[in-house]
Amino acid sequence: MTTGAVMDILMNLWVGYPVWVWLMFFVVVISLLAFDLGVLQKDDHEISVKESLKLSAMYIAMGLLFGAWLWWYRGATSGMEYITGYLIEKSLSMDNVFVIALIFTSLGVPRIYQHRVLFWGILGAIVMRGVMISVGAVLVSEYQWILMIFGAFLIVTGIKMLFADDEHGKLEDNGFYKWLRKHMRFTSAIHGNLFWVRGEQHGLAKGWWATPLFLCLILVETADLVFAVDSIPAIFAITQDPFIVYTSNIFAILGLRALYFALAAMVHRFHYLKYALAVVLVFIGIKVGLVYLNDIQLVAFKIPTLVSLVVTFGLLLSGVLYSLWKTRDEPNDSAK
Repeated sequence: MTTGAVMDILMNLWVGYPVWVWLMFFVVVISLLAFDLGVLQKDDHEISVKESLKLSAMYIAMGLLFGAWLWWYRGATSGMEYITGYLIEKSLSMDNVFVIALIFTSLGVPRIYQHRVLFWGILGAIVMRGVMISVGAVLVSEYQWILMIFGAFLIVTGIKMLFADDEHGKLEDNGFYKWLRKHMRFTSAIHGNLFWVRGEQHGLAKGWWATPLFLCLILVETADLVFAVDSIPAIFAITQDPFIVYTSNIFAILGLRALYFALAAMVHRFHYLKYALAVVLVFIGIKVGLVYLNDIQLVAFKIPTLVSLVVTFGLLLSGVLYSLWKTRDEPNDSAK
């Protein structure tokens, strides 16, 4: 496939909506980021669990309001596809929180500076997800059979999640972490909220030195890339509309920074959610397989969008409620 052909496909896919719709979406996203950077991060401070929950509620409300608008603008099917994709992405991001917490703890990043890393991490994720979704959209548009690969991948991922333990290992044993340490110059101490410092100003060799905060940012971005490999095929299994795939992804991860500070404090309360999420991935994998087999007329049945939404919501809600009930007697001394 030539570069020109790829560009033509991308233009047809991404320009399936009026320009004003894309502009409206990006204005909302940029406004939220500006609010985050200009107001919430105006002064470095520790975000408490209470503040985190309030901010999370705001971001979730924005994401659901956009879904309600899409439902009105494009109809019930598009609205349900968006909400299903949003729920899956939001749930998958919870496991991402565990990994981010491990990174912060291993590198000794104080809570007061963690929000800065998460903000720039989310900014990078917005760009990275756009690239990955574009590639996925081109592949699905040109090679419909790739949906079967997505489906098989989700089923295998779901089964592995069911039987995997909760241990993420030690950061010091991670190969990429070792490679970064070997090939970049990092200061031994954190220098406020700075990602880079001049060595001669801190008793080090001349030139620019990266701080542990920058190392943390690289690792957080890498973690998001790994989780995107799971989440993007899952949403393409729900819909092949790049606008819905991208917007549901972005609204879900926009609130991850706020959600992190609440979840990291009570992560043990959601131990059983991963099992519900694993079943959801298997279900979505089966759904996308049936869609492709129906398209090539090998089967005459596919799972309706409404059923997908109800099953996904029901499984995730059950996982959350069961986790909270099962861990109700466990102490939680982190609330502030």
